[in-house]
Amino acid sequence: MNQIEVSIMGQSYRLGCPEGGEARLREAVAQVDREMCAIRDSGKLKARERIAVLAALNLAYVLSERPTAAAASPAPTQAGKPASAPDSNTASHPSDAAYIDQLIARLDQTLGQDGHLI
Repeated sequence: MNQIEVSIMGQSYRLGCPEGGEARLREAVAQVDREMCAIRDSGKLKARERIAVLAALNLAYVLSERPTAAAASPAPTQAGKPASAPDSNTASHPSDAAYIDQLIARLDQTLGQDGHLI
């Protein structure tokens, strides 16, 4: 397993990556960085943790609308820590989109004036 150094919203991270997966991991990092910077630049949120949660939820929502073939590939690890085993229920049931919609609605309600997910 290789380790690569990446930057997300100006913060450096060392990530473990399977052999040959560097390009895919770098593209994933670029997507996360773009999403987090867009949320930060909207001016509604400044706390890095909240920005990260919103970005993760936005990206999960987008992924839930894609075909499930991409869900079969293993997730990268951070600094040599093993990745969580994918749940056999991830993005494979029609009810996932409804569940994500419910989560987004609950988060929007909780966040109130801080900003909305979508």
